[in-house]
Amino acid sequence: MEPKFSLAHLTALEYSPPELTYLAAKAGFDYVSMRPIYMGLPDEKNYDLANNREMYKKTKKALQETGLELLDIELAKVDKGIDYKNYEPAFEVAAELGGKHVLSSIWVDDEDFALEQFSKICDLANQYNLTVDLEYVPIASITNLSETVEILKKADKKNTGLMIDAHHFYRAGDKAEELSELPGEWFHYMHLCDAPGVEPSSQEEMTRILREERPYVGEGAADISGLLRNTPNVPYSLEIPHIRRAKELGYEKHAKKCLQTAKQYVKNTVFSGES
Repeated sequence: MEPKFSLAHLTALEYSPPELTYLAAKAGFDYVSMRPIYMGLPDEKNYDLANNREMYKKTKKALQETGLELLDIELAKVDKGIDYKNYEPAFEVAAELGGKHVLSSIWVDDEDFALEQFSKICDLANQYNLTVDLEYVPIASITNLSETVEILKKADKKNTGLMIDAHHFYRAGDKAEELSELPGEWFHYMHLCDAPGVEPSSQEEMTRILREERPYVGEGAADISGLLRNTPNVPYSLEIPHIRRAKELGYEKHAKKCLQTAKQYVKNTVFSGES
């Protein structure tokens, strides 16, 4: 089956959800992945579709006009001071727009609290027929595969999933072969990008790279071939933010190159056995 691709919002965070949808369609993507949960990060725009009905209507129209589907929304963050119930409006919007998955990650060291909150997020999302896919992030509290698998097993929810990001997988030093031993039903989609081979010198530099300077697929040091060969055929969301390239090429050309390089790599790896 031919692989399908989504344009992740972080790749073109300057674009509002409707603009992102049209951009994804022009570039040739099958899906779009949005960030309608506002996280209050520095310089990040608020794309809260639940409370911006005009933007919601434009997003719905963009999906209808382009024929693209909404793959997932983010980010249902687990952290102190965040009430999981606050995510419900975004879950409702995602369901209305045909979304399938919610991305989550854990940013608190209290394991009992994290497990309780993650489980509640899963139950809430289940009311809207959404899966909750847990991602580990090198600058968060859960930073590797084994810790993430432990949370998923303890939560034991029917709508959980494991969302692997190629950059974060490489930074964690995890082995692709470990993925083949996990339940296939945990895999709903994956973030494809690459990672520089040089270890960042600080947390600040790590944050900058993962938010602003990820290489195209096949351009860095991540074992993407191993990831592809040890996981089911799922949609690949291309989260490849690269501020300098986007400015030099323009976001449309950058998005197209993200898709072209990823498509060729996946084709060579999955269908030709080449890395």
